[in-house]
Amino acid sequence: MSKIVLTVAAHPDDEILGCGGAMARHAAEGDQVHILILAEGLTSRDDERNRESRQGELQGLARSADLAARAVGALSCELLDFPDNRMDSVDLLNVVKAIEKKIESIRPTVIYTHFPNDLNVDHRVTSHAVMTACRPVPGQIVQEIYFFEVLSSTEWAVGSQIFRPNVFVSLGQNGAFLDAKMKALACYESEMRDFPHARSMEAIRTLAALRGASIGEHAAEAFEAARVVK
Repeated sequence: MSKIVLTVAAHPDDEILGCGGAMARHAAEGDQVHILILAEGLTSRDDERNRESRQGELQGLARSADLAARAVGALSCELLDFPDNRMDSVDLLNVVKAIEKKIESIRPTVIYTHFPNDLNVDHRVTSHAVMTACRPVPGQIVQEIYFFEVLSSTEWAVGSQIFRPNVFVSLGQNGAFLDAKMKALACYESEMRDFPHARSMEAIRTLAALRGASIGEHAAEAFEAARVVK
């Protein structure tokens, strides 16, 4: 039986960095994959937020998100306009309601989202909002929630709460799902960096190889299960 899968990410490119390969595998196996991106992803580069001055870049980033979604087989990719790297200035309830609206619309049973102790504040807010929107009340449709890792954020956090993966998704013996992830990341050329930056193509392939070696596979993505109801 096919599943409805929703990835909730803070910024354009987080969804592919975090679970692009898993989304490609879901799609190949007949599941319906949807993406919700909460923040616009650009205006934190300015001292003050000014969307109007970056309209061209924002439109380009939206096109990149759409192309990346297609590369992994997602049926839809919706971008909202919460402030980039300023989501802690927004009432959490507003973020929760935006996620609840999406859940009510597509009724996913599986959600992928950020690890709650990432260095990036928007990632933390997103994770908290997802868990609030998916609180286990009677009739909750979401049965599985997985936290993903985002290079250049998750591994940069400090403290005792570190990412401890306990779910691994093989990206295929022939690397087909890793290839789909890399093709999707290529759509985000403006967001990628040169090696040895953590958010580089080489680092992403290296992490996939490491996660794969953890389970005796050539490549994998790793997740921390937040809730699984059977």
